[in-house]
Amino acid sequence: MAIQKPNIIFLSIDDLRADLGVYGNEEIKTPNIDALAAKSMVMLNTHAQAAVCAPSRASVLLGYRPDSTRVWHLGDKFREINPSAVTMPQFFHKAGYYTVNIGKIFHNYMPDSISWDEPDLKPFPYNTKEYKKRDAETYYYTEEALKDQKIKRAILLEKRKGKKVYGDGWNRGPALESADAPDSLYYDAMQTQLALKTLDRIKDKKTPFFLGLGLYRPHLPFVAPKKYWDLYPVGSVSPAANPKLPKNAPVMSANANYELRAYTNPHKIGRPEDEPLPEAYADSLKRGYYASVSFIDACVGKLVKGLKERSLYENTVIVLWGDHGWKLGDHNGWGKMTNFYIDTHVPLIIKGAYQKEGKRIEALSELVDIFPTLCDLTGVDKANYLEGTSLVPVFENPDLEWKDAVFTQFRRRKRISKDGNEYMGYSMQTKQYHYIEWYLWDNDKKQKGDFAATELYDHYVDANETVNVANNTDMVEIVKGLSKKLAKGWKGALPKSIL
Repeated sequence: MAIQKPNIIFLSIDDLRADLGVYGNEEIKTPNIDALAAKSMVMLNTHAQAAVCAPSRASVLLGYRPDSTRVWHLGDKFREINPSAVTMPQFFHKAGYYTVNIGKIFHNYMPDSISWDEPDLKPFPYNTKEYKKRDAETYYYTEEALKDQKIKRAILLEKRKGKKVYGDGWNRGPALESADAPDSLYYDAMQTQLALKTLDRIKDKKTPFFLGLGLYRPHLPFVAPKKYWDLYPVGSVSPAANPKLPKNAPVMSANANYELRAYTNPHKIGRPEDEPLPEAYADSLKRGYYASVSFIDACVGKLVKGLKERSLYENTVIVLWGDHGWKLGDHNGWGKMTNFYIDTHVPLIIKGAYQKEGKRIEALSELVDIFPTLCDLTGVDKANYLEGTSLVPVFENPDLEWKDAVFTQFRRRKRISKDGNEYMGYSMQTKQYHYIEWYLWDNDKKQKGDFAATELYDHYVDANETVNVANNTDMVEIVKGLSKKLAKGWKGALPKSIL
């Protein structure tokens, strides 16, 4: 009798930076993720392929990098670019898996329904026509916040009269909300409960399941029940360790903080080049992010507990990942969308089937590695076009010689760039150095133009990236070597042990 392949829980957490207890943050409260991590492979040096949602997720789910997916920013739709693309859930469906999607796996407004046996499931009443155009990030729970949201939406709809607006205009309102309400009223808690009900319905099928659960918090707005805010009293969390833009940073390196600016704030939100936010409001934002993460941690706890109660935990591969980091005052920024380490570094926690012990693994890794890793953990043959590397060899031997660089890129759009030009930045992280080359970018022709700038950060002496040393005279040879290595790309960084 054939042994059934392991099930898969594909757990995506939006905007989750590597600020978790298991990643060394002693101020944040994440007991459930930490407990899962204790019995899992914890990749300590994982980087996203792009520090913004759509390209990062397209890369993860297709198994190849942004210059191959040709998804470089939020509006790029991989299914229009490549209609015949085979996504991860489609791939596993062909391998005999029953695939279900709950929440944000692809980008919000492009769930790619053809990827799933059961696509885009939503908890009641959010699966009704009334909420069809709404986005799951847009729900508030206090009368004050709801009033503010309706006023801001009306202003936006009047301003954009006759034009399509994102999320039907509901993505407005306070950046922060603390409601004295139970978890069960919140969207992500409802999604988690729906996931467990769905497991009850599909767990006895003759095929293994692939359940994609995409949790929305800690994405803005920072909306979480009061009891999670209470974990973080005023002044209890440390401010950003690197609150300024790096010295000598080129003009295109910084984002504009426009994402936070779209919400209601008690203070003007400037660019990173401007004055920092008042300490009290910066503290509130960071506490709101932490409260949102602790709320999500509770959801993860309920999911894991539910898997165990259903006797599904042991024979299920769980992969928990964040799609990119998020600045909390780091580099005087709020949001993602840069090539800075704080934006590219992400958590990646993988529990194999019947795994008995956890490991903390220092090897450099990338989100594009998830696809081939899941194939190896489930006994599914890998596709030959995947541009990531299965992590199973370093699961077995964390000291194995491994890839010596990982790669990220970011397209800086002209309407966001401070100088009005469009750029593409190619980033490479080695054990010691973070090296970035910026080029002018022609988005009509989809090609890079003239070289524009270089960034170099030596993490052995400057882990927080406070000074760009690319133009230092003593770094000339280092820059030449790193530039050649960047030009060779990901294939040039592969470990000899797997070539």
